[in-house]
Amino acid sequence: MPLVPMTDFLPQAKKEGFAVGQFNMNNLEFTQGIAAAAKEEKSPFIFGVSEGAMRYMGLDYVVAMAKVAAEESGVPVALHLDHGSSFDVVMKCIQAGFSSVMFDGSHYPFEENIRLTKEVVKAAHAVGVSVEGELGTIGGVEDDLQVDEADAALAKPEEAIRFWEETKVDAMAIAVGTAHGMYKGEPRIHFDIIEETAKKIDVPIVLHGGSGVPDSAIRQSISLGVGKINVNTENQVACTQAIRDLLSENPEMIDPRKYLGPGREAIKKTVIGKIRLFGSSGKA
Repeated sequence: MPLVPMTDFLPQAKKEGFAVGQFNMNNLEFTQGIAAAAKEEKSPFIFGVSEGAMRYMGLDYVVAMAKVAAEESGVPVALHLDHGSSFDVVMKCIQAGFSSVMFDGSHYPFEENIRLTKEVVKAAHAVGVSVEGELGTIGGVEDDLQVDEADAALAKPEEAIRFWEETKVDAMAIAVGTAHGMYKGEPRIHFDIIEETAKKIDVPIVLHGGSGVPDSAIRQSISLGVGKINVNTENQVACTQAIRDLLSENPEMIDPRKYLGPGREAIKKTVIGKIRLFGSSGKA
């Protein structure tokens, strides 16, 4: 299949009570492992691409790999800019072939975030590209993003509802207590914020920082209106551990295919587990 916007499957997720996973592309092995898992599970999925990953792989390589993966997997795939920092970056990705974008205006004052997000939505929707917006500040470290836990700010339901009403984004990321990266302790998710917001807007809530969140909390979040969950760190940990183990056991190994292949399989296994947890198996 060709790349599709998130609107091809997120409305179904909200209606039927499951979530679609966003799994970040970091290189070829991540691309292949994620796509193979989704193909096996017959699940739609989202390739998340940060600005850092674009710089590392090159924008044209990102789009080309995603297109091949989407065609080969045979399931609905969105190529999604993760935490786009500006209108210019968003437009560059759309022009290159992204089917979905996130504009992260959460660091701006509330009214400015609305104004800037509306501009992105107008331009993206004109060419059939879906948009994710964000309200509140999610702590932790991921690529170019670094927010001290003390500076993380929870979203206010009344502001989140108004934000969606004015911007009409296709997915609403709100800060509810999760964080980027792995957790030192168990995260305290504010389920009341998810519930109050989700029942007043027509699109799914997005849970950023899905790595390391207990399964029970994931299931509860989905039952309350989360329809998109972002996972990156758990895939990185699984891949890196598989490679470390192999190189430790085989110090003479130099063929990258012999350790990157098992790293790719570790990613696939992790993604299959998340797809089943999110309830999106068989939804393609």
